[in-house]
Amino acid sequence: MNRTLENRFYYLDNFHTVVTWVRDRHAALLDGEEQAFIERFLALEQPSRALLVRMVMRKGELFRSGKLRYEEIGDTRLAAAPLVRAGWVDERPPLTLDELFCLLTRAEIDGLFRDALPGRAARKAEQLEALRAVYPGARCFDAWHPASGECVYRLQLSALCDRLRLLFFGNLHQDWSEFVLSDLGITRYEKVEFSVSSQAFHNRADVDAYLHLWRCRERLDAGEDADAVLADLPPAPYENDWLEQRRRKFLFQAAQQHERAQQWEKALALYAGLRHPGARIRQIRMLERIGDDAAAFALARSASAAPESEAESQQLLRMLPRLQRRLGHPKTPARQPAPAERIDLCLPQPRSAYCVEELVRAHLARADAPACYVENTLINSLFGLLCWDAVFAAVPGAFFHPFHSGPADLHAADFAARRKTQFDACFAALESPLYKDIIRQRFRDKAGIQSPFVFWDVLDAPLLELALDCIPAAHLRKWFERMLQDIRANRAGFPDLIQFYPREKRYRMIEVKAPGDRLQDNQVRWLEYCAAHGMPVAVCRVQWLEDGA
Repeated sequence: MNRTLENRFYYLDNFHTVVTWVRDRHAALLDGEEQAFIERFLALEQPSRALLVRMVMRKGELFRSGKLRYEEIGDTRLAAAPLVRAGWVDERPPLTLDELFCLLTRAEIDGLFRDALPGRAARKAEQLEALRAVYPGARCFDAWHPASGECVYRLQLSALCDRLRLLFFGNLHQDWSEFVLSDLGITRYEKVEFSVSSQAFHNRADVDAYLHLWRCRERLDAGEDADAVLADLPPAPYENDWLEQRRRKFLFQAAQQHERAQQWEKALALYAGLRHPGARIRQIRMLERIGDDAAAFALARSASAAPESEAESQQLLRMLPRLQRRLGHPKTPARQPAPAERIDLCLPQPRSAYCVEELVRAHLARADAPACYVENTLINSLFGLLCWDAVFAAVPGAFFHPFHSGPADLHAADFAARRKTQFDACFAALESPLYKDIIRQRFRDKAGIQSPFVFWDVLDAPLLELALDCIPAAHLRKWFERMLQDIRANRAGFPDLIQFYPREKRYRMIEVKAPGDRLQDNQVRWLEYCAAHGMPVAVCRVQWLEDGA
């Protein structure tokens, strides 16, 4: 695998790919300034283009000229001059003291502000706090540090380049490193055919809305008061369903911030009527918090008649008896799920760091019954391999650039419905031994290619063969069907261990719990599902020997 980049301007070529891709495919979403930037950028001399891209791909907007020395670019000031003339870079930006401190070394701070600083042992943050009142204004770098012989550049294009990156990737989570990892062969992506018209956004207003929501989320994550951020959020739902889901998610997160601040009424106001997974349960909890048990009970009963998910149904089964008891209503008989096998182990407590799952695996494993610590990885991987073509089907809007690790609509409610023909073919293969050959072939052909389901670092050939040899196709089908019902929720919660019995062509899955640990809700749901469908599953409760020997 090639781990070096011989092309010294690889980063520039990658940026060219983005801007020309956006220019050719998304021209209707660009305004005049953005279109002009692309054409003017492409016309620049190579050193200037390379320097600009170096700044774009680095963190922040402020750069000391001494930190922008690149052999392939040459003279930094010469390369920067056209960027300054274009207004894309400011070579003498006013710097506040806070901005200056981000650029200076500790030694430089001690030398420049020796007379005004507290004790030399003070931390950089304490020095900054002490100097703010003394230096309230902003000044250029050469005024702050005339002896440096350097200048500081401020990149003026961050927002524009973020927009270009968003138009290319369809999100702001992916960045320029995707290209480098791909170029190095570290990260490989499935090649999916998609049309020129396939894109994440269809009008400029949607792009603006996404960026606005992103900035609001950044403010909330930075600890800004939720009310202040909410004041800038559009009160009306977006017509674009995808954006509206993001807006609802933001409202849910803001409500959670109110909860953490014990502002129950504010949290309740946001949860009420919010169509986001988990919002209705939180609304019931907030009604309980403020003492309105009658309203909480009425909403819980209504929800139990039409639960939004297995998770909500599970939580309601715990909440309703509590509310009934407080309101004096008759007790409803509790549902008795199919029990999972129980294993009780008493093991010597390790005297150093340990993984309880690994301890149990080693204890249970035998030469004729190997045990593997797989948790969520094995069943997801088998699903991902068998259903590879369905997952990566070129459904309109699912793929629109070369760096998708999975379809953009993976968690959409209609994900499986939009690929019904492909998934039907996958499940049909389970009706004959053919499915094993399909999985083996995909394991060989797709090795290392990014997938939202396949864990290449865990799945190896021996584990794969054990799984295909010992797990019945009927069990695979049951797992896969439930995963497709709710991919976001049901990709997790699988038992920790799997033990194979090759001679008998069977297996069992084992959830491990250390002393004091309890089963998580999604684990309980998987255990109940497996037990109800006759799939061998057990819960192993570990206790430590008292002497720790």
